[in-house]
Amino acid sequence: MGKLGLPVLFAVITVAFGAIALDAFSAHRWVIAIAAAGLAFWMGSFAWSGLRRFRR
Repeated sequence: MGKLGLPVLFAVITVAFGAIALDAFSAHRWVIAIAAAGLAFWMGSFAWSGLRRFRR
């Protein structure tokens, strides 16, 4: 997989946390929704920085 492995892994984790955030939001579990959205944003930043390094 090489250099692309970590960005793909972080992108998958980002999508998973995003799905958890949406599900928690729809169930009115605000604390979990906010925490999962924050983790999704954080993992997304790792994925984005990894993709930027890969493209260089």
